[in-house]
Amino acid sequence: MSKSQMFNIPNILAFIRLMMAPVMFFLLVDRDSTLLQGIHYSWLDYFAAFIFVLASATDFFDGYIARTFDQITMLGKILDPLADKMLTLAGFLGLMMLDRASSWAIFLILTRELFITGLRVSAVDQGIDIAASWMGKVKTVVQMIAIGFLLMEWPGGEILLWIAVALTLYSGYEYVRDFLKKVEA
Repeated sequence: MSKSQMFNIPNILAFIRLMMAPVMFFLLVDRDSTLLQGIHYSWLDYFAAFIFVLASATDFFDGYIARTFDQITMLGKILDPLADKMLTLAGFLGLMMLDRASSWAIFLILTRELFITGLRVSAVDQGIDIAASWMGKVKTVVQMIAIGFLLMEWPGGEILLWIAVALTLYSGYEYVRDFLKKVEA
């Protein structure tokens, strides 16, 4: 793979998203840092939400550009889901630490994410391709919307979080089902 293929726009966008996740997490959990002195907590929420929305937009655009202009690379296949997981992890853990999200909901979501990541690694090792399903994409969108609502403390955030949990667990079931079908084939 040449440098021009590796450093294409989709991969750069995924890398930017990767870098935004710890910044957002910092704004949520290190509110008493000397770097943030004098900034009201509500503004930290706004900055974190802005970073989250911007990072979420890069998720859409990197996928769209990669598919439209045939710029899918092995690096992108690694960076994109890693950046997604880091962004949602930063959001969910930050919200849990601020006591805005149920620790059980976060536990279920993160357990599923870790399990499916392990399943995908096992699938690759066996030469099985498990592409992201439609339900997996819906799950990601609902998770992102729930994080946005919870960051801004809008009504319905907790309900959206539990809808995200249900979709997360169901899409995990789909991954396991598809994996088992391909193993048996």
